[in-house]
Formats: sequence, structure tokens, C-alpha cells
Amino acid sequence: MNLMNMGRLLSLAGVLAMPTYARAADAVPAAPTQAQAELPRVPLTITSRDGKAHVFSVEQARTAREQEVGEMFRKVLPEDRGMLFLWPSPQSSDMWMRNTLVPLDIVFIDETNHIHAIAENAVPLSEAHISSQGAVAATLELAGGTTEKLGIEVGDTVASTALPHAK
Repeated sequence: MNLMNMGRLLSLAGVLAMPTYARAADAVPAAPTQAQAELPRVPLTITSRDGKAHVFSVEQARTAREQEVGEMFRKVLPEDRGMLFLWPSPQSSDMWMRNTLVPLDIVFIDETNHIHAIAENAVPLSEAHISSQGAVAATLELAGGTTEKLGIEVGDTVASTALPHAK
């Protein structure tokens, strides 16, 4: 998934803000030349309001190129895995599913490490923009249907050493 943010391409699904110039995502090939290498992983836990914890192993998309490619071209995303996009400061995050072959749940995380919004089952290969509906500090991509299956909701707490305010 690709990410363009606040008129400059940071990535993304993700993961994706719509710049006023030609999208850097247009430079991404229509098909991969080789399997995408996995990025460094960290544990991430989402704790529901009822106290139930859900643990994931997430790749960290750190560079603009890693964020631009995101989950593109992958044929499988296990339910216990995902990808985390950290933004330099809280901002609106718009994601899309260009060249993303599997459905994703896109979880937008605010600066207090709570879930701000969730877009469930984003449609593979769609270029429709998926908005965070406000400023967020990070965006998390999970396998489509995971949030509903596990009862993950807006307001749940997210913890990871990768998050700047992790406790």
C-alpha cells in the first residue's frame, strides 16, 4: 500500500497523502521484479477496553520508499502480522490500496496511542483514498477482517517500543 501525506509523499495499506505534483507512487512498477523483503519487526499490542490484549508482529516502514511500497504485491498477510507507519508529527493520513493484493484493515493511531479510526477490509487494488479523519501519529495495516474478528475498536490502546509515546 502507498502513503501520500499533507501534500508530500511519505508513503503507504498501508499507506498516501495526495500531493499536488505527480505521485511518486506512479514510479512503483506495475508488478514486482522479485519478492519484497520483510522489514525489521517489533511487537505491537492492542488492548481492548475490556482488558483483552492482542499481540502482533509488525514490520516498521521507516523510509519514504518502504512507506511507498508498504504491503504492495504481497499475496498473504497472516492475522498476527502487520506493518506500522510512523509519521514525523501528527497529521492527516490518507492511504490507498494501489498494487495491494490482499484486503487490509487500516488502523489510525493518535498521538496518545489510542485508535482514532479504523477502515475495515480495504478493497485490494483500489485507488480510493482512505482517510484517518483527523491528525494521527501512526498508521497500522493488519490483515483484512482482523479488527472485527478480535473486537478491536476506536479508543483501544496501542503499545509498542516503536511508538514514540509507548509506556
